[in-house]
Amino acid sequence: MRKKHTYEDRLKYMKLLEDGYSVKHIATRYGISHHLLNVLWGKYQQDGPSGLIKKQNIRSDGSYREMVLRDIENNCLTLCEAAIKYNVSVDRIMFWRRMARESGYDALYETKRRGRPPKDMGRPKKKKPEEMTELERLRYENERLRAENALLKKVRALVEEREARLREIGRKPSKD
Repeated sequence: MRKKHTYEDRLKYMKLLEDGYSVKHIATRYGISHHLLNVLWGKYQQDGPSGLIKKQNIRSDGSYREMVLRDIENNCLTLCEAAIKYNVSVDRIMFWRRMARESGYDALYETKRRGRPPKDMGRPKKKKPEEMTELERLRYENERLRAENALLKKVRALVEEREARLREIGRKPSKD
């Protein structure tokens, strides 16, 4: 499980780095990834303590993703430098890079929706009788009558079951 690092924790890590502790030592001791610690150190050196404050997540489109990857390739940026420059996590950049290597840069433009699919499935909306053709109207009535028959059979079975239970205990069934 990932540990949440508060602002105070991040500030403590930066003070330790300033005091001469190594990134590896801090990462091992406090359970923070090397990448995140390097990114935080870069932001701290660039913006000071305000660089450690978590910022709002960005919504990236395909052109932004491609621009980040092209900048990394053309200017030989490290992942940490790119994460600081574009305010994107190292993991996200690595994911984009893997996508581009496997499927090409066009894959960066494709957006797959996450979560529950849209509600276009299920029962179609009912049409008004005026909007239906004769065949649709007859099918609808046939379906309604089948459902009504099934309901009546179920009620008859329940009544018969109740009458059988009453006969077992010696009572006469009601006339209702």
